[in-house]
Order: sequence, then structure tokens, then C-alpha cells
Amino acid sequence: MHIPVLLHALLDGLGPLQGKEIFDGTFGAGGYSRAFLEAGAAKVMACDQDGHVKSIAACLADEFSGRLEFYQRNFADVQEFISGELDVMVVDLGVSSMQLDQAGRGFSFQKDGPLDMRMGQKGSSAADLVNHLPAEELADILYRFGEERASRRIAAAIVKRREQIPLEGTLELAELVATVVRGRPGHHPATRTFQALRLAVNGEFDALQTFLIASQAKLRPGGI
Repeated sequence: MHIPVLLHALLDGLGPLQGKEIFDGTFGAGGYSRAFLEAGAAKVMACDQDGHVKSIAACLADEFSGRLEFYQRNFADVQEFISGELDVMVVDLGVSSMQLDQAGRGFSFQKDGPLDMRMGQKGSSAADLVNHLPAEELADILYRFGEERASRRIAAAIVKRREQIPLEGTLELAELVATVVRGRPGHHPATRTFQALRLAVNGEFDALQTFLIASQAKLRPGGI
């Protein structure tokens, strides 16, 4: 059973939801949306760019008699597909456990899989970045999005390797990074590299900034 992060703290902070219209910008396994509906929300408008969750959303919509509307979109585009104002807007940022558990999505180095990391299966993959970006741009991504102090050494190692053969798998990249840097206790050496690539591939910082600006126009007075 999927347990959403900080669910009880979130519900306590939002207060009574009876009759309210709520936007769940990161539907995932539907944990937040279900809780909002069970708390009496009049309608939950949910979205997720990951098409793998559409079947979960369809089941939840049936269970709650159409009080859930689902859109396969990025929450940053909320103004394009949600009309009117909302009482509550919620996003749960980052990668989901569902995505990490699927080796074929390429988010994790716990199991081997393709270097993908795209939440919406569109645009450039992580493999595209590591195999084609100049070393300077690659290092900037690792430093900016992963706070990786060894970013230049890692980027140089990646460029050297791809000159011989393209990097295609998660374990391949993780093992390469491990030859360059040592991990902290309890953390794999490639943790920061994978975080940085995921953030870059999905444009997560830009999406958050766009959403925060849009939310000012979408929330009713007193909205949360």
C-alpha cells in the first residue's frame, strides 16, 4: 500500500476541506487526492505528467462518483487546463517511489535500467544529456542541481567514457561516478549526480517557479 509523505500533517495544515475545490498537482498513486475526497472535498482536479497513473485515477474517479477530474499534464501548466479559482493547491515535489521502483524508468541505480528519467516520456532523456552535452554544461548541471563539488571531475570522466562507448544504463553511470568520488556514509557516490540529471531532464525548478506564479492567479481569496 502506498503511503503519501506527510499526509496527516498536510491535512491538519489545510483544515476543513468539506465542499472545497482542490488541485492536486502531483497525483502519483492518488494518496493525496483520495484523502481530500474522503475529507469531503466537492471536487479534486488532479494532474500528473506520468501517463502510467491514468488507470489509478480512473478507478478513483469511479469510486467517488466523478468528483475527481484527472489531466495528464505538468502542474506548471495549470492555467491552461483548469478554469476558475480554487480553494487549495497542493504539489508533492520530486520523484515518486513508484517511479524509483520501476527499473525501466531509469530513475534509480538500485537496479539496472536505461538512462531515461523522464517523468512525462517526452523530451531529452538523461542518456541524451550525458552523451551529448559539453563537459562544461554537464558539470554546471551536476553542481547546480546536485550540489556536487566533484562536478567537473565527474563530467570529465563521463566525456572520456562516451568517447569510447555511449553511456546507456543506470548502473553503468553509477559505477563510473563511483570511480571518481567517494560517497558519504549511507549514500551512494552517484546520488547527487542522479538527482541533478533528473531535475535537469524534467525542468523541475522551472516548473515550480511557473506554478508558484500561476497559483497567485488561481487561488480564491483566503486560499492555501
